[in-house]
Amino acid sequence: MKWGNVFIAAIFEVGWVMGLKYANSLIEWGATIVCIIVSFYLLMKATSVLPVGTLYAVFTGLGTAGTVVIGMVLGEPVQLVKLLLIVMLLCGVLGLKLTTGEKKGEAES
Repeated sequence: MKWGNVFIAAIFEVGWVMGLKYANSLIEWGATIVCIIVSFYLLMKATSVLPVGTLYAVFTGLGTAGTVVIGMVLGEPVQLVKLLLIVMLLCGVLGLKLTTGEKKGEAES
């Protein structure tokens, strides 16, 4: 579940980044602030059991990829080069996650 927290935190990161661009009402700004709080809470929780360098690289990589994809869904130009670079980014994030060793006892956390 520790990597699950990072994945969920990245989803909320996409939410607050998109909220910074598109929020126009008090409710939308409130949702943006909630996304910021949840994202950073889950990220801080994950830092207690995961290597910070790898965790942050995975978090920002997933957040970046998600933000670009959502931006394309909402009307930003879709370019093949962008899509290929997102795939490369996600391969790097997956590679970092797979090569990060866990200390004994971390697997149960």
